[in-house]
Amino acid sequence: MNPLPQISEAEFEVMKIVWKYAPVSTNEVTEKLTQTTNWNPKTIQTMLKRLAAKKAITYEKQGRVFVYTPLVLETEYIRQKSNSFLKRYYNGNLSSMIASYLEDDKLSEDELDALRQLLSNRRE
Repeated sequence: MNPLPQISEAEFEVMKIVWKYAPVSTNEVTEKLTQTTNWNPKTIQTMLKRLAAKKAITYEKQGRVFVYTPLVLETEYIRQKSNSFLKRYYNGNLSSMIASYLEDDKLSEDELDALRQLLSNRRE
């Protein structure tokens, strides 16, 4: 697996918009993020530039507008981050992680049902 760019938590919020709406303009990204954050438009533009420099996204100038598309797949990024989390905090042991959540009552009945269904489907 190729190493993916290091993306900060704030940059990840920008990436979620790019993943969901790509191709997406600077103005569209800014509009969506100012609805859910208190970030200044210049801050958002800076994060877009950083993500482009990190090769997480690419852009094309269309007239006077920059349009962004992801270079990193969302599923690939999340899979790698999940694996990293699991290795870092649970020595790669998924059972230990699930046991920890179960012991702390952090899983709802719906989540438990979903897990049972996943396990049942996996067995088949």
